[in-house]
Amino acid sequence: MSSPADMYQSVRDEVGKVLIGQEDLIKGLTIASLTGGHVLLEGVPGIAKTTAARLYARAIGLDYSRIQMTPDLLPADITGTRIYRQQTGEFETERGPVFANVVLADEINRATPKTQSALLESMQEGQVTIDGEEMSLPTPFLVIATQNPVEMDGVFSLPEAQRDRFQLKITVGTPGRDDERAILDRFDDNPNLGPDDIDSVVDTRTIMQCREAVSDVHAAGAVKEYALDIAEATRDHDATEHGASPRASIAFIDAGKGLAAINGRDYVIPDDLKDLAYQVLSHRLVLDADANLRNVDPDDVIEDVLDRVEPPTDGFTPDPDSVEVDGESTEVATDGSTTTVSQPADDA
Repeated sequence: MSSPADMYQSVRDEVGKVLIGQEDLIKGLTIASLTGGHVLLEGVPGIAKTTAARLYARAIGLDYSRIQMTPDLLPADITGTRIYRQQTGEFETERGPVFANVVLADEINRATPKTQSALLESMQEGQVTIDGEEMSLPTPFLVIATQNPVEMDGVFSLPEAQRDRFQLKITVGTPGRDDERAILDRFDDNPNLGPDDIDSVVDTRTIMQCREAVSDVHAAGAVKEYALDIAEATRDHDATEHGASPRASIAFIDAGKGLAAINGRDYVIPDDLKDLAYQVLSHRLVLDADANLRNVDPDDVIEDVLDRVEPPTDGFTPDPDSVEVDGESTEVATDGSTTTVSQPADDA
């Protein structure tokens, strides 16, 4: 199995043996794991955020580590530290729980900003520095962080720099009545149902093969321009103090490729970006004081931006016709525009 669509289907079905509903959550985690991103899960307590992360790690067969974030947690408790061994008279590196393929930072906003920042290097560069020594993290590497939006006491809001490291923010909602009844019936039959009751249906080799397939997904110029138009519109919006960063634009295209791949396509379409806009942008927007007074939230801004920015209607198919003119390769896009790429002349 090397198709991203097959991988997603297998993982979704396996996780579904325990978890009911929340397909958007599993889809988002799959997109992130296939594109090297990280995911922030936000939702009220008791809706299976932590359970979903554990189930997903189990289904994809990767090493899993959970960090319970608390106010007294120190950066070294996450990354690791150097410990003096009296028996040998030498210092040894004690690796922290961040050295795993899937790291769950549970209730990340309970940790202090200093401790939260311990994840910045690992999320961006796939490494940590312990006492001046740079150490690579396992590949693939996925950080899943959870936070509770309703509590105000004893929590520390994630700073903008930290939020921007997350490719996607997924709001996990309360299940509908039918799903909740199915949950009651399932756990009434098996109260101890959990991650140990599902199998690993993916291995590291398959994930890396699927990553290669995702990287080959075609993102046409028209699609990239659409992503840039959306990002720029968030910066120019009258309700924002800071809009989407260039990292957000990169996340937009990368996540779009992942979504296209798990939907069985080898090219990104504008609807992929529209489907992902809230997850990619909502945690990155910083609203101004006036917007907060008017009870405008980031989702309102994103909705307004999507209404204003016109998506391309063509020019995003993966196989434009190519013709050769005077030793130059000229690609003819579906919208009739042309892009000329000079080719080196053959040596005579």
